[in-house]
Amino acid sequence: MHNTTLRSVRRMPIISTAVALAAGMLAAGMLVALTPAAAHAASGASLPFTSVEAESATTTGTKIGPDYTQGTLASEASGRQAVRLTSGQRVEFTVPRAANAVNVSYNVPDGQSGSLDVYVNGVKINKTLAVTSKYSYVDTSWIAGAKTHHFFDNSRLLLGQNVQQGDKVAFVATGTQVTVDVADFEQVAGAAAQPAGSVSVVSKGADPSGAGDSTQAFRDAISAAQGGVVWIPPGDYRLTSSLSGVQNVTLQGAGQWHSVVHTSRFIDQSSSSGGVHIKDFAVIGEVTERVDSNPDNFVNGSLGPGSSVSGMWIQHLKVGLWLTGNNDNLVVENNRILDTTADGLNLNGNAHGVIVRNNFLRDQGDDSLAMWSLNSPDTNSSFENNTISQPNLANGIAIYGGTNIAVRNNLVSDTNALGSGIAISNQKFLDPFSPLAGTITVDGNTLVRTGAINPNWGHPMGALRVDSYDSAVNATVNITNTTITNSPYSAFEFVSGGGHGYSTGNVTVSGASVQNTGTVVVQAEAQGAAKFSNVQATGVGAAGIYNCPYPSGSGVFSLTDGGGNSGWSSTWSDCSTWPQPGQGNPPPNQNTNLAKGRPATATGSQDVYTPGKAVDGDANSYWESANNAFPQAWTVDLGSNQALRRLVLKLPPSSTWGARTQTLSVLGSTDGSAYSTVVGSTGYRFDPASGNTVTVALPSGTNLRYVRLNVTANTGWPAAQFSEVEAYQTS
Repeated sequence: MHNTTLRSVRRMPIISTAVALAAGMLAAGMLVALTPAAAHAASGASLPFTSVEAESATTTGTKIGPDYTQGTLASEASGRQAVRLTSGQRVEFTVPRAANAVNVSYNVPDGQSGSLDVYVNGVKINKTLAVTSKYSYVDTSWIAGAKTHHFFDNSRLLLGQNVQQGDKVAFVATGTQVTVDVADFEQVAGAAAQPAGSVSVVSKGADPSGAGDSTQAFRDAISAAQGGVVWIPPGDYRLTSSLSGVQNVTLQGAGQWHSVVHTSRFIDQSSSSGGVHIKDFAVIGEVTERVDSNPDNFVNGSLGPGSSVSGMWIQHLKVGLWLTGNNDNLVVENNRILDTTADGLNLNGNAHGVIVRNNFLRDQGDDSLAMWSLNSPDTNSSFENNTISQPNLANGIAIYGGTNIAVRNNLVSDTNALGSGIAISNQKFLDPFSPLAGTITVDGNTLVRTGAINPNWGHPMGALRVDSYDSAVNATVNITNTTITNSPYSAFEFVSGGGHGYSTGNVTVSGASVQNTGTVVVQAEAQGAAKFSNVQATGVGAAGIYNCPYPSGSGVFSLTDGGGNSGWSSTWSDCSTWPQPGQGNPPPNQNTNLAKGRPATATGSQDVYTPGKAVDGDANSYWESANNAFPQAWTVDLGSNQALRRLVLKLPPSSTWGARTQTLSVLGSTDGSAYSTVVGSTGYRFDPASGNTVTVALPSGTNLRYVRLNVTANTGWPAAQFSEVEAYQTS
């Protein structure tokens, strides 16, 4: 989901998104499996097909990628790589399993269409695979940070013959350039037989050739089959308007490759008494652009309590299922949702006991799976064992508010712009909104090449994000048994995405394997706290931890070491810069002010003169303690132990600030708990004639993370005052 406001978190340099990283393979439905960190239920869906990446096939074409730059073709490809074919060039796949059908993810240049010739073991078959740019190149100018996107489309073909493991299936471009991304090989069962006692839509006048309008026939069949089954025989059916009043009925087809309904709006109803079961056919639309005011969805609204959607092929719509109203105990399982211009599925508030499991989603133009607690909270609902590939403008899975929500055993790969693999967020978009509450369970998920640059923020979004966007995260968030592989940026991100500095607290991260993350394992840019246990990292690109809460002075992010952690103990040394993927953690410039932008706290503050004002880099803003209440203490967290040699203390340089003496001592700590005196109590003279600046020399051997100034007197004002506190490694 997206709002239209610009999200500006901090003014930092934008990192180049072109990153060459080793490409991992999807673990479910792919040829190469990822090794989990520990024994746990497999991540992702159990799929009826096996996918093969084009870049691993034999080709006379050109491989493109890997590329993580928003707006490039390779950045939206599975594995961030694909194969470009010009006319006459081929890509030949080795069949991974017995199959009689194939689905190909591809791209053609904007405005073009054509076909791919198909060869089996070197022999051209009498069928071609249609390709078109019609459903690609989507523009959403009202979404801040969006560029033209949604480059890839899917096209499927029954081969008309069986192929076996090890056979060769080749695709040859004819007449137009085609970029092939991935091929899904599947053994499609024959068409199912009509259930006894069911009402066939053909008996009510539906046209299985697709030439006639079958809308009324479907309505009549639904009316006649109350409490029973509407049968959709093999064929192609065209509906010109949506169905409504659907309740207490099963809509069943002969299989998603056999019974196909062509419509861009299948069910559109605000309420239903429930008992609706939709299964085993395809709904394929003609949505080519995203128009949010149009209900161009497979299901728009409510199916009612106790309903289910299973075995469906849903393609070329705005949203697969946009669910509002009463959908209590809905089960959505074993479906394929492809090429939507917005969400795959969105529980749009008031969802209770909903289970979304074992689905495959590819090429969504927004969140692939989302829960959004608008109007009332989604409660006791879950996303389980789903496989998600290539959401190209948002998150793989997003939980926006809600109570007692679970995200379990999902596989998410290749998120592009404006998204993480999984987002646990209090971004509300609209009111009334119900923030995260109760226990949020995030367990057993695998994230591959997830996380991306957010162009509105000017810095990355992590593979798994906890976001106090519009309010503090007060729910218990348990993140367990997570595998994060080849994230182009960070693994775990804690952020207040609206720039307000709300807390992300009460988070536990346990049992994670982080492999080849581009920058850091933990990207903490909001106040809060998290406990990490048994988090093991290898191949960390820059440093273990980036700990720079924003806004400066809003608070600290506390990381508790629960034991069993390895491979990520270092801390990024400079909050004024973002780590670049793979650059390593450079030694700090000894002339760099190590306190600038770091989290600062105090025993008290007067009005707007908060502790962060003393580390914001602006000598004209200042911290002032509570008045008439000495002693007062101000503390800065440098992020890691530093060999310090001097402090520079400043007051605003204006002559209106009269000369004064502040009496203070310097204390230090390596852990934030036990403090010792570094420099004893001394009076320091601040005089605008000399810039209102004093220098405090520190003893040789001073090595500490936390610097505390304890002020006992001020001759110019009954409070402690500093406009800047600077810390340096040079004397």
